[in-house]
Amino acid sequence: MADATRQAVGRALVNQESTPLSTPSRRPSSLRRARRSSAFQLLVLTLALSQSLATAHAAETSLTIHTIYVAPLNQNGSQNGKQGSPGDAIRSRLIARLKKTASLRIVDDAKSADAVLHGDAVIWPTSAVSMNPRSNSVILRNYQGYLSVELSDPSNRALWSYLVTPSRFRTEDIVDDLSDQISARLIQAVAKGFAASTPLPAAKSGLAVTLHAAGATFPAPLYSLWFRSFAQEPDGISITYDAVGSVGGLEQLAAGKVDMAASDIPSQADATSSHPQVLHIPTVVGGVVPIYNLPGNSQGLNLTPQLLADIFSGKVSKWSDPRIRQWNKAAYLHDADIAVVHRSDGSGTTYVWTSYLAQASPDWKTKVGASIDWPVGVGAAGNEGLATQVARTPNSISYVELTYAIQHHITYAAVRNPAGHFIRADVESIAAAVAAHTLTGDDDLRSSTLNSPAKDAYPIGTFTWLLVPSSDTDLQKRAAEARFLHWMLTTGQKQCASLGYAPLPAQIVREELQAVDTLK
Repeated sequence: MADATRQAVGRALVNQESTPLSTPSRRPSSLRRARRSSAFQLLVLTLALSQSLATAHAAETSLTIHTIYVAPLNQNGSQNGKQGSPGDAIRSRLIARLKKTASLRIVDDAKSADAVLHGDAVIWPTSAVSMNPRSNSVILRNYQGYLSVELSDPSNRALWSYLVTPSRFRTEDIVDDLSDQISARLIQAVAKGFAASTPLPAAKSGLAVTLHAAGATFPAPLYSLWFRSFAQEPDGISITYDAVGSVGGLEQLAAGKVDMAASDIPSQADATSSHPQVLHIPTVVGGVVPIYNLPGNSQGLNLTPQLLADIFSGKVSKWSDPRIRQWNKAAYLHDADIAVVHRSDGSGTTYVWTSYLAQASPDWKTKVGASIDWPVGVGAAGNEGLATQVARTPNSISYVELTYAIQHHITYAAVRNPAGHFIRADVESIAAAVAAHTLTGDDDLRSSTLNSPAKDAYPIGTFTWLLVPSSDTDLQKRAAEARFLHWMLTTGQKQCASLGYAPLPAQIVREELQAVDTLK
């Protein structure tokens, strides 16, 4: 990597702990966009959510689906105590619901379908309650789980995806609840139409390289999916990824050890230069959730910003504290010490989390950073490490990206947003935060979606970025990076929601495609 690039990334590392998430950076003059009018900003607020969930970002041609094949679902878990059945039951319910749609026909094989719906169904028991205190003959079991699906065209390119978890106040069986949520979302998406797959730019003759990336664990589940999918594209290439944390990725990029770095930390490396050495490409939006292991509580708690700040500073140290009981009157909160678990490595997730706590409490104003001296708790590396530690530690609490909570079967709290509502993180509430994110003037993408004013928005969301050197003299690698980034900003966005991430709004995608063109 060129010395200038190393210096630019080095400045990012120096500034990463002092740059507040609410401070945006401007693009260089060669890439600045025309200022948005007030009318356009209002349009973004009202339309970006539906555009994100439809994921019809970059293509102008619409694809109408008339026939769908619902493939057998990958399944794991139990339903009514019977192992291995939730996927079959959910598939049957989905087919029954979709058959009621006049504009859709459900067919029996993939070859005769316009699109194929496939995915994963996972259900697990969380608790069991005897209906008779004198006998265990009648036991009511509580379940949690998720349903993740992707709709693909005949060439196996993603058209649409979504992930749902059980409704917080559901009144029906979990199988019916998950099935009905997905069928309603899919029917809505079909009615809107799908963006046809955007073809990749033609590969240069002899392009055969392998790219190496490293960095944030926050988007790692999605990046793994993207890299597998991109490798299967015509003229696709192999991309390896090491989830070493945002700071580790930036350090490896600065040392010339990787071709791309992934980070959740807004950087000002190119803020003052009209010819930046590193492009910061936003990839997706995710939510950071407070996870906990509280025996006897299968339903999600309600937590306020101030409570979270006080728990992670040690001011609230017991689960039975009246300040927790105030918002969770029906919960079983026993008199146990709260075991705080935090990141031990340099982490973009920590940067987002401490930035959020700093907005809630003055005690955290001087503690914002990717790696800090924690007032209380024990450390673990990566989002994966935090999830594993909480899963095996009773009475513990921590913070992870939403996907890690879901995949590790860990309960996570609803958080009160600025509108006063307790919101659980999901695709819809994270996308609502993006839709309400104010884009000021011609600068944009490095500010966060923390504490969105929208009433249905989850308050702890953030963009995450890929950092790509724009001065790399290896033209083959630059061409390969441009091809992947183009695919990621178009076809790849349609896979985001299957893992609980929100796709980028269409306006941001259009702007970033222009930035990617500078790599060619």
